[in-house]
Amino acid sequence: MVILADDLGYGDAGCYGQARIKTPNIDRLAAEGTRFTQAYAGSTVCAPSRCSLFTGYHTGHARMRANSEVYLGKRDVTISEILHDAGYRTGLFGKWSLGTLGTEGYPNDKGFDEWYGYFSQMHAHVAYPQLLLHNRGEVNLTGNWGTSRKQFANDLFTEQAVKFAAGSRQPFFLHLAYTIPHADNEEGRDTGNGMVVPSDEPYSKEAWPQQERNFAAMITRMDGDIGRVLEACDARNTLVIFTSDNGPHKEGGHSPEFFKSSGPLRGIKRDLYDGGIRVPSIVRWPGVVGEGKTSDFVWAFWDMLPTLAEVAGTRAPAGLDGQSIVPVLTGREQKPHEYLYWEFHEGGFFQGVRHGKWKAVRKGLGGKLELYDVAADIGESSNVAAGNPEVVGSIERYLATARTDDPNFPVKG
Repeated sequence: MVILADDLGYGDAGCYGQARIKTPNIDRLAAEGTRFTQAYAGSTVCAPSRCSLFTGYHTGHARMRANSEVYLGKRDVTISEILHDAGYRTGLFGKWSLGTLGTEGYPNDKGFDEWYGYFSQMHAHVAYPQLLLHNRGEVNLTGNWGTSRKQFANDLFTEQAVKFAAGSRQPFFLHLAYTIPHADNEEGRDTGNGMVVPSDEPYSKEAWPQQERNFAAMITRMDGDIGRVLEACDARNTLVIFTSDNGPHKEGGHSPEFFKSSGPLRGIKRDLYDGGIRVPSIVRWPGVVGEGKTSDFVWAFWDMLPTLAEVAGTRAPAGLDGQSIVPVLTGREQKPHEYLYWEFHEGGFFQGVRHGKWKAVRKGLGGKLELYDVAADIGESSNVAAGNPEVVGSIERYLATARTDDPNFPVKG
């Protein structure tokens, strides 16, 4: 089971240092599993990050490298297809950014037996939609017609996930893709408060701005829903991975500074500094993954497909950027990637590299490289490129070969 939050920052859960937002179920996952401190998302925004997770490619090779109308095709092999072919019952509930109705990337055409969620990534910006999709049909949410706000989408995703998990009589793969704490961009545009949630409890009496009470309530509500889903699973046999698609947002009237959502990291969503791409990641697998452990092993979303393929006893496609981290999960030594690579195509062209303790970012193919020692400087505050020319040279060599051109995502600036 992979549970994916939307725009949840590295510092937004209690087990990652959050002091004011209550996340007892996420914290319990960490206590019963392994909490990773150097796990990275596929990108700093939603669609390319999820593409990396599902296909095993980083954004230098992935089909989707930005939030756009480019979707997965028939040739793009996904986790859900691999596990479906291996005999797993597969279910997706929530947000799917990789293919809409009428495209080859539609969930039911990419290995999912059961699918319930939004029409598109843009549709997922609405917390109280009037329609959702269930497999290839529409579901009318009459409680949200007109000005009514009675059917909160994330509550419905939880109900469907609980039903799916409790009713499975065979091995299953469940992907629960919440839209919390993403802003409701439609309502936020009208009211200035895009932090939309049925209730601001248990923070109603806090002397915080309403947007921040709602933001905290969204996360705690999701945490309670995660608890319900976990109860519906057979904990003895269920591998659970909890993570977020990218760093925290500054949208809908919310300030990521209010709760220190990036924790000690620099940057937020749409940055290639670690605050935009280093994410909370917890793995629980009773009897297999160490309990109450913390790991600083460096890995990224494109490792998810080969990892789950190995867990399922099947093979991942050849030529992926990802590698299985099953050795780390089972307490064995493992050689990390030589480097991790990201590129981002909004407001110019940006690249990022993680190589050992070094982190590099630059703007434009000919831009000047910034270099940070994130082991000593987790906040990426001191650019040490001038004092480390050999490291800069190594990273520039990686950058020269890390990507292939894609006409859908031309390099600009």
